[in-house]
Amino acid sequence: MPGLHHHQNSLSHYPSPPPNGIVNGQHVGVGQGSPGSAASQIITPHWQQQLLKCEMIRASRQPHHRARASAMASRTVAKSAIAITNPNKPASEPMKEPETPPIANASANGTESSPKASGPADSHPSSTSAPIEVAPRRTAAKPPANTWSSLDMGGVQIKNLPPTSGLFSFTFLVNLYLNHNALSTVPPEISKLRHLELLDLSGNNLVTVPTELGMLTSLKELYLFDNHISTIPPELGTLHQLQTIGVEGNPLEPSLKALVQKEGTPALIAFLRDSCPIPPSPPDRMWRDLLSPAEREALLADQQAETFTVVCYNILAEKYATERLYGYTPSWALAWEYRKGLILREVLDHDADFLCLQEVDTGAFEEYFSKRLGERGYDGVHVPKSRHKTMSDADRRMVDGCAIFYKRDKYTMVENFPLEFGSMAMQRADFKKTDDMFNRVLNKDHVAVVCLFENKETRTRFVIANAHIIWDPAFRDVKLVQTAMLMDEVEKHASQFVKYPPAPPTPVDPNAPPDAPPPRVIPTYTDAKQIPLIVAGDYNSVPEEAVYDFMANGYCPPDHADFMSHQYGRYTSEGIRHRFGLKSAYAGAGELPLTNFTPSYQGAIDYIWYSTGTLTPVGVLGEVDKGYLKNAVGFPDPHHPSDHISILAEFRVKPPREAAPARPPPVFPGSSR
Repeated sequence: MPGLHHHQNSLSHYPSPPPNGIVNGQHVGVGQGSPGSAASQIITPHWQQQLLKCEMIRASRQPHHRARASAMASRTVAKSAIAITNPNKPASEPMKEPETPPIANASANGTESSPKASGPADSHPSSTSAPIEVAPRRTAAKPPANTWSSLDMGGVQIKNLPPTSGLFSFTFLVNLYLNHNALSTVPPEISKLRHLELLDLSGNNLVTVPTELGMLTSLKELYLFDNHISTIPPELGTLHQLQTIGVEGNPLEPSLKALVQKEGTPALIAFLRDSCPIPPSPPDRMWRDLLSPAEREALLADQQAETFTVVCYNILAEKYATERLYGYTPSWALAWEYRKGLILREVLDHDADFLCLQEVDTGAFEEYFSKRLGERGYDGVHVPKSRHKTMSDADRRMVDGCAIFYKRDKYTMVENFPLEFGSMAMQRADFKKTDDMFNRVLNKDHVAVVCLFENKETRTRFVIANAHIIWDPAFRDVKLVQTAMLMDEVEKHASQFVKYPPAPPTPVDPNAPPDAPPPRVIPTYTDAKQIPLIVAGDYNSVPEEAVYDFMANGYCPPDHADFMSHQYGRYTSEGIRHRFGLKSAYAGAGELPLTNFTPSYQGAIDYIWYSTGTLTPVGVLGEVDKGYLKNAVGFPDPHHPSDHISILAEFRVKPPREAAPARPPPVFPGSSR
């Protein structure tokens, strides 16, 4: 029949016949089954579904079969009944029939209908987030908006897809049909179509598929029916959402085919994922010096200079590291026994003075990090989420929270204050206990911790805060409320710290050589803004959101859109403020492209804020190698134990300003005084 594409070898080379039992015009009887025939196959529900889909795909050989079927379905069905209407009622707008999304068709030479220019993708991370209790993670925006999301290029004798094809710029595509052509290869550039959920490559001349298909982590249906494929690249193990991989009609390696027959596609994907070779390690992240070489040299030569380093790291709690959330990660690399060693190595390699960690569960803090970090000179404090108060001892071990570790030989922890945002909101007199308050703020159990430190040698005081703010974009108002309450508490405790009695002066050493530097001036504090301040954490907010703007500018107006028209007492009548003059440690060098990396979301949401009046950043840890990220679908992976990366900054304490000498009274010529 004209228009149908026939394989030169028909179907005689396939290990099993089509579901209708006909091969080259001959019916295969049940008694004539060969080892690869349908009669001898294991017919499980998984394989039954496979054969049904295979038959459906084989029936779509005609050019643009799906596009024509979609057009047919979208036509308005003529109604035979005549509606009886009230003649006295004014005419109104007729109700429109819902339209079926069109499928564009394309010929071998190019598309017959081209997409309209799509607007920029919504930069807000996500309307497709899973329920809070199931998947506490950020997700990305939907595919770029377009009038159509499916493209049918099936059955039109395409022999080659050049890497420069405009097809690979259609990043909005959700369904792509390239079935029943004459393709012998698929270019790696297909990995650009990250929103694909269905890809049909059936009925071609493919011997293999590119490993880059593993980057299409949104795929749910991958049809490879009726090709010449003998094996599946293990890199396809990252396709954690794949429901069906169509392999019937291929000379597939028997063990792989048996796995699909007996246990289905998810079992094959899990096998490929866990047996995939470990990729090469990424290059070390580069240190980004914020000083010129001359300034760095002067800093090192200055014996009075005081510097310190801070790490901020969401380590991914054990209970959240599930195959349901991170199905693209090998199961052995997701196991806590494997990840905890990498996490420990990550924080110890930086040798930082302060470690601000999020998602540290109680059991890991007490049984692992306190012991291992204690051996390396650290002490720490941990604040679990509020829910731990209502749990048994066994369940309490799995409740995560925020932890701060510090070098015990260098610093004294004067005091620490756990902050539970839900309890703090309940205690505020200006917060009306409305439905919004109970349903949006009080039922969230996010926490932070504020610690007061003093350097044992210099007597410099520090306020170090570590917070984990709610993740869900649907609660942007709660993000602002939690961050505002955090800064209120920071100011309260810093103001109390000012009232602590000053340290005694350092005694003069009578045996000091004449060229010894003068004794260090013991700093004194009369205002909370004079104490060096660090506010680190996972804020789950990108730089374009209100939380970042509030922290950086010290103010957010009461009518800001991120309050979402909810009422929160003084916060939404006067706005929220803080007076510390904060800045992100990375702002001077440019915020990192990402601190959180998963298939559904990539962005910077972790920060180390510092008080600009008392501290100067002198260096930060750079980004993950772009070449490595280009070939990775997301973290965790064998080299990165969390879906976040650590961020690190080095600061210099600004020397205390000396009081200006009193000016003598002016003397005017001819004055009688």
